Amino acid sequence: PVTYVVMWIGSLALAGIPFFAGYYSKDAILEAAFASHSVVGLYAFVCGLVAAFLTAFYSWRLLIMTFHGKPRADHHTMEHVHESPAVMLIPLLLLSVGAVLAGAVFAPFFIGEHEHEFWNGAIFNGAHNHILHAMHEVPEWVPLAPTVIGVVGIALAYVMYMFAPGIPARLASSFRGIYLFLLNKWYFDELYDAIFVQPLRRLARQLWKVGDAQIIDGMPNGAAGLAAGVARGAVRLQTGRVANYAFTMIIGLVIFVSLFLIGR
Repeated sequence: PVTYVVMWIGSLALAGIPFFAGYYSKDAILEAAFASHSVVGLYAFVCGLVAAFLTAFYSWRLLIMTFHGKPRADHHTMEHVHESPAVMLIPLLLLSVGAVLAGAVFAPFFIGEHEHEFWNGAIFNGAHNHILHAMHEVPEWVPLAPTVIGVVGIALAYVMYMFAPGIPARLASSFRGIYLFLLNKWYFDELYDAIFVQPLRRLARQLWKVGDAQIIDGMPNGAAGLAAGVARGAVRLQTGRVANYAFTMIIGLVIFVSLFLIGR
């Protein structure tokens, strides 16, 4: 039950519901983006609204499927489900307190009427940068929009995963391409693998085969092989027969005398 309550608090904060910490931070970002009156700012504002909707939707999807959905574990596993230990609950409780109170308590100091005294020059603000003032003068619908969109995301998650759980399967079947694209995370992992992982793996394999196996290992191994070959050749000369040794001595003597005579 404690985990369930703190999950509710965290989901409400993520969805940007009023008076939770996420409401103040999300509204501040969107209001500042809208107040910039630029193409980039408008783009950021629209993306922020889309993100607010998706965040509320997936937070409640997680909450509903985890605590209200049909269990997928076996009966033996479900019998051993229990509350989290204190080592996990204490951080969760501290985070939930921050999610409830941090925004309401600190918003006036971070971006409100006391921000000059609070920051005391710690954050540089250009002389022509009036965004902190302009963000408080945006139209009334601007700070209201993310809350409305968040509520819509929550309501849609309730409909799709609690009251009509067959809708997601039908949507996935009807829009198979989009479903697979999103299921595979925009194929980002495959793209990353093709651009970075595989080329670097091929390069590493070549460096291993040529640089390591042939050059680095080849130098000591080649020297050892040469020494072994010389030793094998010397072994062949050691026949153990006196006639072979005498013949070798005669050849050596002839060569020595020839060199001596040529030198004179």
